[in-house]
Amino acid sequence: MRVPPLPAQEWDDAVEQALSSMSPERRNPERAGNLLATMVRHPKLTRAFLRFNFHLLYGSTLPPRLRELAVLRVAHLTECEYEWRHHVEMGRDEGLTDDVIDAVQRGEASDELDRAVLRAVDELQDSANVSDATWAALSEHLEERQLMDLVFTIGCYGALAMAINTFGVEPDAENLAER
Repeated sequence: MRVPPLPAQEWDDAVEQALSSMSPERRNPERAGNLLATMVRHPKLTRAFLRFNFHLLYGSTLPPRLRELAVLRVAHLTECEYEWRHHVEMGRDEGLTDDVIDAVQRGEASDELDRAVLRAVDELQDSANVSDATWAALSEHLEERQLMDLVFTIGCYGALAMAINTFGVEPDAENLAER
């Protein structure tokens, strides 16, 4: 672990302000989870990141099921166990079955849109660009703003996976489900 979670006794007004948009439970150092407790070591960055991430989670035009499909593929490709474990549960809440989640690891999907989403993740992770063919396939199902939200979702969760992996954020005890 390169950047450990901030100990509860060090949570101060700057941390409280950084987390002001979070539920009271998530502002509690004992319940925040390892990622949030690590991020608050840099309160200004945490506040800015959370604002962006909240858009992707709660204000995005992208259907939540597709968001979770994309995030799971990012987590798999980046070998980000923390992100994977959190988003398996979130994906299930959005209707992803265990078979679909298993297929994400293989880069497989049963319908055209899901396959295009997985290809978009693969292409963005590989070359920081979506091919014309994948863009065309996505465009048959998604509007312009949804396409933009998809790209930013993939980028945000890719960056988050990089931070989690680099900082050595350990999975939370309640998310120790098997992969």
